Amino acid sequence: MLFTLTDWGDTHGDALEGRIEGCPAGIYLDQDFIQTDLNRRAPCSEALSTRRREPDTVSFLSGVDERRRTTGEPILFRIPNRDVRVIEENRHVIRPSHSSYTYFKKYGYMDNELCGRASARQTVCRVVAGAIAKLVLKPYGITFGSEVLRTGMPARDGDSVGAVVRGHIRHLPAGLGEPVYNKFSAQLAFAMMSINAAKGFEIGCGFHAAEMCGSEYNDLQNPDFSFRTNHDGGVQAGITNGQDVWFSVAFKPIPSVRFDQPSIDFEGNPAILKGSDRNDLCVVPRVLPVVEAMAAIVTVNALLMSQQSHHPIL
Repeated sequence: MLFTLTDWGDTHGDALEGRIEGCPAGIYLDQDFIQTDLNRRAPCSEALSTRRREPDTVSFLSGVDERRRTTGEPILFRIPNRDVRVIEENRHVIRPSHSSYTYFKKYGYMDNELCGRASARQTVCRVVAGAIAKLVLKPYGITFGSEVLRTGMPARDGDSVGAVVRGHIRHLPAGLGEPVYNKFSAQLAFAMMSINAAKGFEIGCGFHAAEMCGSEYNDLQNPDFSFRTNHDGGVQAGITNGQDVWFSVAFKPIPSVRFDQPSIDFEGNPAILKGSDRNDLCVVPRVLPVVEAMAAIVTVNALLMSQQSHHPIL
């Protein structure tokens, strides 16, 4: 990886901070552009959104000069937490299908406040890095988008639901990605499955391809090398073919709901997890800029790797 994000901080700390390495020098960091993506991820007025309110404003501490252009040095940034509240009754109760039990087994934590890194609050750092990746890619005309394909239906008021999101990358050149262990599609899957609550990934026709015949599925080409279909989702043999890359990500229902749930504490005793409106009831729409951000990070890495090869694509 040439363009990397390292971040730290958690949902109930003073701030989240990050370091981006590998960003080329001379990129204008359009603050309004970055803030627009942050606003898309921030808590909103949607009924499914958390009642927590965070302005999600980012400040850059290094790697940017007085003209707001990158210097080639690591970019350090900071996003303060403004609306932090702790539900004391839930601190020592295992949160079903969340990080409580696995963090307990891996790290020995017996306090949910130590599990803050598992919160989707962390994705704010991804959006900053993704917005910068988009700015690096802007001169090449490469763009990113996402949409909600479907969501589940809540069983009762205050229940959470899952969702399927489609992402797309447009105007990619052919030739990005490696043929075996660093396939463009594999890197994209790795990035998407690292997002909180992600449980499934497919590119192109994905699982539906398993029901198709080769003669129906194959993306035939015309004499000018254009394609008649795009069942492969823009990637063949792990390498982009110049068509739009399209993929889908399935997200499970968010574990936190707005009514009480039976559970156990960290000593195995029966306990009640109190419901709260401090969590979203669905990852959408706030996850859309996160999906785009991760796609942008994968793409900028593939492009930078290509530029270092003997056969640069752009």
